[in-house]
Amino acid sequence: MNIHEYQAKQLLKEYGAPVADGRAVTRAEEAKTAAGALDGPLWVVKAQIHAGGRGKGKFKEASAGEKGGVRLAKSVEEAAEETARMLGRTLVTHQTGPAGKQVNRIYIEDGADIETELYLALLVDRDTSRISFIASTEGGMDIEEVAAHTPEKIVTFSVDPASGVSAFHGRKVAFALGLKGQAFKECVALVSKLYKLFVEKDVSLLEINPLIVMTDGHIRCLDCKMNFDSNSLYRQPEVFSLRDETEEDPKELEASKYDLNYIALDGEIGCMVNGAGLAMATMDIIKLYGSEPANFLDVGGGATKEKVTEAFKIITSDPQVKGILVNIFGGIMRCDVIAEGVIAAVKEVGLKVPLVVRLEGTNVDLGKKIIGESGLNVIAADNLSDAAEKIVKAVKG
Repeated sequence: MNIHEYQAKQLLKEYGAPVADGRAVTRAEEAKTAAGALDGPLWVVKAQIHAGGRGKGKFKEASAGEKGGVRLAKSVEEAAEETARMLGRTLVTHQTGPAGKQVNRIYIEDGADIETELYLALLVDRDTSRISFIASTEGGMDIEEVAAHTPEKIVTFSVDPASGVSAFHGRKVAFALGLKGQAFKECVALVSKLYKLFVEKDVSLLEINPLIVMTDGHIRCLDCKMNFDSNSLYRQPEVFSLRDETEEDPKELEASKYDLNYIALDGEIGCMVNGAGLAMATMDIIKLYGSEPANFLDVGGGATKEKVTEAFKIITSDPQVKGILVNIFGGIMRCDVIAEGVIAAVKEVGLKVPLVVRLEGTNVDLGKKIIGESGLNVIAADNLSDAAEKIVKAVKG
């Protein structure tokens, strides 16, 4: 689960990390009051969306020379004007894709006199099963770009969970960032605070880009991206309350209500499969035969007729879908349950695109019989290769 920058900074503040004072607003008329509560003389006005690259992004239908989603204001009035210009518009960045995201929140915060921009992140390293730190002197840039062109400027190390974080780790980060004096001491303390936050809140990624050294020698978390382990949210009610459903794909949101593993993609063939591995293999073979999958959808091993019905409805709600491939290998999941769910869904929402069904495993003969006697215009397939070839051919005409 992702959260907004202003929410991440509130969590940082709770753990004693240095952040600027700021206010989040959802209406333009709130902006002047919010900006007036800050000291100035410089205000930073930031669009709040779940995507990076906001400062370099562009608004749809932008006028010539218009700035991106991060703007500077030199007065309360100017901060309010910039807020009004951004709210309700669609911001496109390299992470949103061409569709962009609508800006429904603006964060106004005090500006800073920046001397140096640095990069600091914590993440779960699955190779070592530990929390790792990533530090670089190249702050303000995409870390992927730094890794590709100047990898020597990135320092990475993991923390042994048995001993936990210590001042040694803080000093290692501070040395890697080339800090001195007051900034060095503050960085050592910050590392411990970030690690504590990461563990206690079940964070999966905490990225501060940039971490700045100001002209007065102090450090500050100027921007922050925070992701959380969705499997832990049952024990993190405070974190779960920060969820912004308007930032999520409506289809993925609906799927989560039925405990379906669904991820929307950009292709044209909808997939309904049981098992993550089989789902990935299904997407691969669709590409092999010359088309693209419209989604990843794993209905799981214990899906009910109702769950399958909802999965089918979610697939058909995607206007990009020009064909559907149902690929089920019945182990725990029974083929007759899938067949009944597909029939129920088609009767409820209709079938306007080609449908190929491949069933194998438990109760496969009964499943095929149910579909065969349903009167639906369904294309049967004998195996995965046959199914992929048939659905791609049906879609491509």
